[in-house]
Amino acid sequence: MELIDGNKIAAEIKAEIAEEVKTIIANGGKQPHLAAILVGHDGGSETYVAYKIKDCEAVGFKSTLIRYEDDVTEEELLAKVDELNRDEDLDGFIVQLPLPKHISEQKVIEAIDPKKDVDGFHPINVGRMVIGLPSFVSATPYGIVELLKRYKIDTNGKNCVVLGRSNIVGRPMSVLMSQKAINATVTVAHSRTQNLKEVCCNADILIVAMGVPEFVKGDMVKEGAVVIDVGTTRVKSDQTKSGWKLKGDVLFDEVAPKCSYITPVPGGVGPMTRTSLLLNTLLSAKKEIYK
Repeated sequence: MELIDGNKIAAEIKAEIAEEVKTIIANGGKQPHLAAILVGHDGGSETYVAYKIKDCEAVGFKSTLIRYEDDVTEEELLAKVDELNRDEDLDGFIVQLPLPKHISEQKVIEAIDPKKDVDGFHPINVGRMVIGLPSFVSATPYGIVELLKRYKIDTNGKNCVVLGRSNIVGRPMSVLMSQKAINATVTVAHSRTQNLKEVCCNADILIVAMGVPEFVKGDMVKEGAVVIDVGTTRVKSDQTKSGWKLKGDVLFDEVAPKCSYITPVPGGVGPMTRTSLLLNTLLSAKKEIYK
């Protein structure tokens, strides 16, 4: 069993991006610029955005943080999105989710210019990805594909089961794994799938994105499988100073001994999700997706 070290691969990619940014600037190019809109004071969102700004500094990007209180109106937020769409210095921006209940997340996502949608959530980017056109791919699936590539994991003709069907992870993941660059045979399974254990046991590559802590047990995984755990749920714990512990969707101690490769939680997929946002911003700065 080999642990897939997301921190290590993320650090390698960030070093590569930093070198490329130095070259761009040395050749008279513009410093890539990423902005984030943060609404309210959700603890998880605060942490994610702080990390994203730190990541920008590490690779030489310019970053801008725009903050609003929970009571910001949908109209105000959409007006800011429109302003950022027209800001020529800005290569990409994200609106950190979740948003307060009085704001339509879908309306905000669709208001973002697809050319600046470095989160890869806009229906145009999703549609382009599905038919194999250049697009911004949502960060978690993009990061997982990079992990598979950099660990040289054979995906050609393999049975891949994607457990979960969210628009952010499960659905785009299933599309990417079936494309010619990866060539896996993909099954999308979920909470209503019949014979779920049997389906999972048939997977050469099992990608778990259910959001249910320790859902996948040892008897759901076949010997030699590659397991990618996307889950990150904070659960109460008396073993940590904070009183909380991050748990994945896989019961690690049971599953790991059966695997050829497995991602830990934390330190697996999470660091790659953040790094993918940087990769998308760099692609935008270089005009490689939309010429």
